[in-house]
Amino acid sequence: QVQLVESGGGLVQAGGSLRLSCAASGRAASSYDLGWFRQAPGKEREFVAALSRSQSSTYYADSVKGRFTISRDNAKTTVYLQMTNLKPGDTAVYYCAAATALGFSVSYYSQRRYNFWGQGTQVTVSS
Repeated sequence: QVQLVESGGGLVQAGGSLRLSCAASGRAASSYDLGWFRQAPGKEREFVAALSRSQSSTYYADSVKGRFTISRDNAKTTVYLQMTNLKPGDTAVYYCAAATALGFSVSYYSQRRYNFWGQGTQVTVSS
C-alpha cells in the first residue's frame, strides 16, 4: 500500500506559479513511479507529468512542457510539481498517483499504470 496526500493547490492569476506537493508513505520510495494527473470540470482526467522510481526519467504532457517540473526530495518521500506561467486552461483538480508494478509495459502517460491515487488538490487560474 502507498498513501498519497496532495497539498499546495489554490487560486492564482494567469502567469503566476504554484508548487504542488505529494507526501507519500507506506512503501520504500524507490519501489514506485510517481505521476501527476489533472481533471478539469466536464473533462476526463489527463496526464501531466511523471517521474520514474529510479528518478532517471521524467515525462511531461505537451501542454505543460517547459512550464511544469516534477521532482522528488532527497528523502524521496515527497514529490513536487512546480508550475510556472500558469494559464486558465491549467485549472483542474490535480492528483498524485503511484505505480508499484515492476516490468509493467503500460506507458507512464496512462492512468492504467498507476494503482494508488491521492484525493486531489484544486488549482484555479484566473485570467
